[in-house]
Amino acid sequence: MKKTVSIFSSLALLAGVMAGCGSQDEAKPKENENEGKTEVSEDGMPPKPEKLVVWEDVDRGVALEPAIKAFEEKYGIKVEYKEVEMATKQRDQLRLDGPAGTGPDVITVPHDQIGQLVTEGLIREIQVDQAVLDTFTESSIDAQMYDGKLYGLPKAVETPVFIYNKKLMDKAPETMDELYQFSKEFTKGDKYGFLALWDNFYFAHGVIAGMGGYVFKNNNGTLDRNDIGLNNEGAVKGVEYIQKWYKELFPKGIIGENGGSAMDGLFNEGKAASVMNGPWAFQGMRDAGIDIGVAPMPKLPNGEPVKTFMGVKGWHVSAFSKHPEWATKLIEFITNEENAKKRFELTREIPPVKSLINDPLIAEDEGAKAVAIQSQYAVPMPNIPEMAEVWGPMATALQLVANQKAEPKQALDEAVKTIKTNIETNHPSK
Repeated sequence: MKKTVSIFSSLALLAGVMAGCGSQDEAKPKENENEGKTEVSEDGMPPKPEKLVVWEDVDRGVALEPAIKAFEEKYGIKVEYKEVEMATKQRDQLRLDGPAGTGPDVITVPHDQIGQLVTEGLIREIQVDQAVLDTFTESSIDAQMYDGKLYGLPKAVETPVFIYNKKLMDKAPETMDELYQFSKEFTKGDKYGFLALWDNFYFAHGVIAGMGGYVFKNNNGTLDRNDIGLNNEGAVKGVEYIQKWYKELFPKGIIGENGGSAMDGLFNEGKAASVMNGPWAFQGMRDAGIDIGVAPMPKLPNGEPVKTFMGVKGWHVSAFSKHPEWATKLIEFITNEENAKKRFELTREIPPVKSLINDPLIAEDEGAKAVAIQSQYAVPMPNIPEMAEVWGPMATALQLVANQKAEPKQALDEAVKTIKTNIETNHPSK
């Protein structure tokens, strides 16, 4: 992965030295000569602003407050935050408030929106030291990259994991082969050993990628929309493996639009011993009275991990901020180890901070530990706009295979053909 390393301080200091080499006459500023220019301090930072504004997600401000207080005490800059729904409203509101000069310095959005935000000129590239990048898991930093450039720092990750009913399964299997054998023995009548929504590409990706498929080729942080690996040899093997489960062990009721609710119902009623699902499902399962165990996904028959899709929530600097260097300093601060740990305590959002994976706070939380470990094998959902053309054709292909109406190679070839056509139609090359 191409790393982004800060050179801002070095350039600023060099500029200062060069300015000092002129004559005394040159050193005397003419009237209005410096108007609109930014002074730079000895540490390479411009003068401190009186205030920075942050948009936080709804019901998450409680996790931001301790970090803000510590930042204010350390740097003497007031920080205000406002809770704005993250999935859509922050993006939509920034389009209006940014140009009007009433927007924030820092926003938080899901990483798969980064490409669109960059394309629209709503967020800016950031420069941070390598030591800051090394704080986080590589995959979470990958998620903050677009076209080889860094546009944010990660605050939380989520990815599907293996969840099981401890009354029906003693421990999580280490391999999918073990899980398959368990399911063959357990699956009878209305009882099922394992269920997964593999007709949904979000979940099926883990198997497809683990077998060697990929959505868009990643070239050092740049996704190549013209190199699609969803019908290569590995992808076909992955979908053949998925087909095997649907043909032999999965019920027909978990295919299609109502598949998720059907799967949740079977598990919460104690009729399914295990499922593939995300941390968003934990509480509902516990509320249903299920004593759940959580683990990373078992390894595939080829010995590779299930390479699940990962979602990363990040902090980003608005393109309209008048203080981008200090906004960057703020997001470095609120994502550091101490503040990331405090955030987990208050929200249970799992930080992709490498040093915290084995911290007792996370290590002793079975669900958090499983997500943290699985996220190391996970692949960030592609954040380029062309990803919008992938979901529909892949869902069609997977449902045809799950219903035994098409062979994997045929279905995937057709899906990739449709994806490429839609990309050319809806995202013309520049």
